[in-house]
Amino acid sequence: MQSRELRISRRSFLGRSAMAAGGGLVSLTALGRLGAREAAAASGEALTGGGYGPLGPVAPANDPGGFPILALPAGFSYVAFSAIGETMSDGNPVANNLDGMAAFAHPGEPHVVRLIRNHEDRAQPALGSVLGPAGTRYDANGGGGNTTLDYDEQTRTLVRDFISLNGTIVNCAGGIGYGFQSWLTCEETTASAGGGNALGWARNHGYVFQVPLNLPPSTTATAVPIPEMGRFAHEAVAVDQSTGLVYLTEDAGSGSGSGFYRFIPDDPTNLFAGGRLQMLGINNRPHYDARQGQRVGRQLSVGWFDIDDPDPANASNSSPERVFTQGFTQGGATFNRLEGCWWDGGSVFFVSTSGGDVKNGDVNADSFAEGYGQVWEYRPTGRSAASSGSSSSPPVPACSTRRTISPSPRAGGSSSARTTPAPTTATRIRWRRASPT
Repeated sequence: MQSRELRISRRSFLGRSAMAAGGGLVSLTALGRLGAREAAAASGEALTGGGYGPLGPVAPANDPGGFPILALPAGFSYVAFSAIGETMSDGNPVANNLDGMAAFAHPGEPHVVRLIRNHEDRAQPALGSVLGPAGTRYDANGGGGNTTLDYDEQTRTLVRDFISLNGTIVNCAGGIGYGFQSWLTCEETTASAGGGNALGWARNHGYVFQVPLNLPPSTTATAVPIPEMGRFAHEAVAVDQSTGLVYLTEDAGSGSGSGFYRFIPDDPTNLFAGGRLQMLGINNRPHYDARQGQRVGRQLSVGWFDIDDPDPANASNSSPERVFTQGFTQGGATFNRLEGCWWDGGSVFFVSTSGGDVKNGDVNADSFAEGYGQVWEYRPTGRSAASSGSSSSPPVPACSTRRTISPSPRAGGSSSARTTPAPTTATRIRWRRASPT
């Protein structure tokens, strides 16, 4: 593990770090708003800003007599569409368990936004809600997947919606693919074929799948897993759009260690062409426990461990073949339930739902006392990528039990850094506070 510099930030939405990278300089922007909110909350100060005024219940503009789904300031409006059970334009019903989603500019229609949405269907085999053609299913008994929705921003109407991937299960989160040309959807499970159910799954699960952006209307892509990206309880991914490196979070659940990974593709434009999966570790500190005891501003040198078998036959949490165990036994770091993940300004920010030193009262089976969450920043420098530490979250409404993450133009300046993918190398980690959205 050679060392290179890197920074890791932790909480709220993060500031960017200044760092020398291969002779260049990465600029750092300050992110202090979340800390300010927490200080205000601790002192009893109201967490309200100038804003747009008080919130009030508002019914959808396309159903003025309907249920007020959102509370908005005066003068704001919204429309609601694609409710569970409604009939889509391809004739199938809108499936259950709406979850992770991304918005893209439509590849061929001006003023139209294309949404690609997950359905985290956890139904038993053959009982799921995502239907569609039998011939495109990954698993004949899988009832999760994705729908694609085209929304016209000018008319504020849904143009069309259709099933775009089927036969998967527990599609929780994911991320925007390289070149903004796809949605990477992740299975948050390691269910195996057979599975002990009366019917059972027809195939193993726990993979990343790709949903193309440019699908024609009412077309369902053939669901093909990307085993080289790992078989584990995937949560989210973030892609460095300058290099094509894919960063992945694992949510193995409470009481089981989770890892932070990167996938170095042989061809960023074709993830099916293969590549190398690696797990993050802290240089000279094997088996580092990142779940607690962190300090804002501290830098940690990190390295990456190759995963020899990214597609183990037995991927359960107790299996010695498990992807996490392969990395951890080499010296990889352990986190508690990694979820949201986002690339912005030359860094990848990722969330630990229940890490941190301020405890929420829950104790895991492995005796770890859960916290209110952490936010980490991972900044690549030189020819490698780096991770950053996080700090504990206070139990205040300002930010607790972090699960998802997204950027905001109000969170401070953004800087960019161009990097080149590299094999196993190390970097430095740094923590810092972030600003809220």
